[in-house]
Amino acid sequence: MSPTNKKKLSQLRIKLDKLDNDLLKLIKKRSILVNEVLKVKIYKKEIIDKARITYILKKIKKKSIKTKIDPKITNRIWKNMIWSFIDYEKRNFKKK
Repeated sequence: MSPTNKKKLSQLRIKLDKLDNDLLKLIKKRSILVNEVLKVKIYKKEIIDKARITYILKKIKKKSIKTKIDPKITNRIWKNMIWSFIDYEKRNFKKK
């Protein structure tokens, strides 16, 4: 790699690192909301809402296409995020 490209790569990585930090802040905000949702759920079986998951994934696909983002990327990200939070809810569910 040329010195110019190395410098450019370094600058791009700095921007990616900053963006990662911003994403972490958003994930924290989402975690707080998920905790609030968890307080509302009475039964553990309420944690997985397949209709809601389908709705979210369809909505994200439409928005991805509209904003010219590869929908395969956003689908994978959202599925992982949804199932990660479902796992979190299951681990933190305190009711009967």
